[in-house]
Amino acid sequence: MLPDARTLRVVQRRRPGRWLATILVLALLALVIRAFALGQIDWAVVGEYMTAPVILAGLVNTLVMTVCAMALGLALGVLAAVMSMSPNPVMVGVAKFYIWFFRGTPLLLQLLLWFNLALIFPRLGIPGLFEARTVDVITPFVATWLGLGINQGAYTAEVVRSGILSVDRGQAEAAQAVGMTRIQAMFRIVLPQALRVIVPPVGNEVVSMVKLTSVASVIQFSEILRNAQTIYYANARVIELLIVAAAWYLAAVTVLSLLQAMLERRLARGVATAGRPA
Repeated sequence: MLPDARTLRVVQRRRPGRWLATILVLALLALVIRAFALGQIDWAVVGEYMTAPVILAGLVNTLVMTVCAMALGLALGVLAAVMSMSPNPVMVGVAKFYIWFFRGTPLLLQLLLWFNLALIFPRLGIPGLFEARTVDVITPFVATWLGLGINQGAYTAEVVRSGILSVDRGQAEAAQAVGMTRIQAMFRIVLPQALRVIVPPVGNEVVSMVKLTSVASVIQFSEILRNAQTIYYANARVIELLIVAAAWYLAAVTVLSLLQAMLERRLARGVATAGRPA
């Protein structure tokens, strides 16, 4: 005969491993905080340079470059994704080569190639109409924009392509049946529905782009890290200036992550509303 459930005593399961892991993590965190608090770090210098004009100028350059590079990357990514799914084999070949080349070579190498383009083409333009020295055209800003944007486009192309494939093929066929061209169906019907799949990884790429701008310090682009290095070369406060740079990168990434989360919630709300029973 089974015992009465009301007479049974509920005993919480013991989890010693969870408590041990918690204690170890807290102890490690305390050691890290203690090391920074008692280490040879002049926190007054950190506070002084947090709002230094040169650091804030680097922050603005970082954010502007993030927007410009992502805009170029999105445009090239959508174009390459559409071309890679074209029935034209030439379009497919060009798109596949672009994705293969720029995903297969290091970003730093691409930045250096753009920055030193004058060694291959001393002058740019159309002879007789417009010509300019390449070193005057390919500034550190332009070289960074081209390097980051074109590289990003190769990765975005695969994200967009996966988003397009997530949409039922019948959507495009129905659009073409009512008279739309293939391109019209792609941009009016398929891509808007693919946004739910495209937005999360592209949002992560925006966050990554903020940090990738630091690579451009090697070609003299004045972003946060480059400007922080310029200061600590003069005053030898290396760790303090690196902490300042890290704080501003974290602040920018945090704001962008919050904006990404808001956008994803908005898209998800639209899907939930559409899925409710009448």
